[in-house]
Amino acid sequence: MNNFLVKFNHLKKNRTFRFGVPFIVLVVGSSFGLREFTTLRYEFRRNESLSPAALKEIGIQRKPASESTLEKLYEKEKDVDLDNWTNIRGPRPWEDMSVIEKMKEENLAKKKKKVAES
Repeated sequence: MNNFLVKFNHLKKNRTFRFGVPFIVLVVGSSFGLREFTTLRYEFRRNESLSPAALKEIGIQRKPASESTLEKLYEKEKDVDLDNWTNIRGPRPWEDMSVIEKMKEENLAKKKKKVAES
């Protein structure tokens, strides 16, 4: 018994035993813990989908499938001018609205000047 205590005291002073073993136990133990939490996530997830009648009861109206085809969406978006657009910056909560209005006026004046030069 005395021999065991001497060896244990020697191991307690070893840096690998003091810091490495608890770290490895933490890494391995956390992987098992995460596995349990992820299985809970998928175990209690709602998997049923709502029927169109249930959606109407909730108040959600779906568009017909023929209305949202890729071709119709393309026809709607093809007339948009992507070459001439301006980035409009919104006001920050701490900014005064008069500063934003002044910036808008300056940008509008620059735009008119650019159009007049062209």
